Amino acid sequence: MSTDKIQSPLEKSKEYLNKAYTLQMKGQFEEAILNYKKSIDIYPTTEAHTFLGWTYSFLGDMDKAIEECKNAIAIDPDFGNPYNDIGAYLIQKGQPDEAITWLELALKAKRYDNPQFAHLNIGRVLEAKGLWFEALEEFRAAKELAPDYMLAKQYFNKLQGLLN
Repeated sequence: MSTDKIQSPLEKSKEYLNKAYTLQMKGQFEEAILNYKKSIDIYPTTEAHTFLGWTYSFLGDMDKAIEECKNAIAIDPDFGNPYNDIGAYLIQKGQPDEAITWLELALKAKRYDNPQFAHLNIGRVLEAKGLWFEALEEFRAAKELAPDYMLAKQYFNKLQGLLN
């Protein structure tokens, strides 16, 4: 009698998701994409679509990145990460006004562990528009939510220094 545990589709999907993430962190983007897609084929999750989008962004394909984030939102509209990521990708595409809407949706999401990212991104857009005091408040919010977030500290300190 075999003692091998039979994996559920979700468990198998997570196995590919974890492998894909490891490959992505090593810069092996094409292999990561294949594994994210295997994960999604077995059991689509919001995380797999979000991270697949993130991988596409590393390759400079913001349109595919945004599409994957929208797929993630379709699975779980309460997950904040894909909203923030769409906002970040739109900023990279030079569409800051469209980005704000998505970043605000990230902040309203029920399941979002990193709202400091959305605050930082909103601050970046506001700073670029010359709305410095509003930007400073967003950077302050990011810093307060995550005191060790170096990028938030840098943006806050730089802008505060310019305003003094």
